[in-house]
Amino acid sequence: MKERKIEAVQGTVTEALPNVLFRVERDDTKEEILAYLSGKMRINKIRVLVGDRVEVELDPYGGKGRIVRRF
Repeated sequence: MKERKIEAVQGTVTEALPNVLFRVERDDTKEEILAYLSGKMRINKIRVLVGDRVEVELDPYGGKGRIVRRF
């Protein structure tokens, strides 16, 4: 089976939503995407607030993204 390449982009959190969802504005295209917090960040209790710069791995199907790192 062919593996799909996961693209990682950087952006800024613009809105915090319920159930650990966030709206993130991408730096390169100024487009807003919906992103959820990765499991490692939940386990280590890393907090993400509005205005934080984050790295997001985009879903290969174009749905949501996963926040994997906070700067």
